[in-house]
Amino acid sequence: MSMFHGLNITASALTAQRLRMDIISSNMSNVDTTRGKFVDGEWQPYRRKMVVVQPNETKFSSYLNTAMKTSTTQAGAVGNGVKVTKIAEDQTPFKLVYNPEHPDADEDGYVQMPNVDPLKEMVDLMSATRSYEANVTVFNANKNMLMKALEIGR
Repeated sequence: MSMFHGLNITASALTAQRLRMDIISSNMSNVDTTRGKFVDGEWQPYRRKMVVVQPNETKFSSYLNTAMKTSTTQAGAVGNGVKVTKIAEDQTPFKLVYNPEHPDADEDGYVQMPNVDPLKEMVDLMSATRSYEANVTVFNANKNMLMKALEIGR
């Protein structure tokens, strides 16, 4: 295990949470976009996007082998951070809003609106922000420990 292993793990989490916040802000800015994607000759509303995050090591056997090693260089290594595997589109149905004067209204006067719920997005944003802040705290604590270790070596 490298001296910077903890910093690398925390940096991967910071990167993932930052991307999550960017996707949430994109969802919020497109909450009223009725022409998000052109599919089969017709415009579809914007679809909510979500970030899918998973551990870098996905196999249990890799964790088991690491835990069973007697070498002190690998003992205690419990993970290698996280990675964003994809940005998925939410497949929930679009909301129908009655507005016959909207240019995208159908013959009955209904407009398909994006499946973005501002309340859900705000909760996700708060979760991503708190996770980001917690990882910044971990990063700073790890950095301070490394600095103290260097001071001991003087």
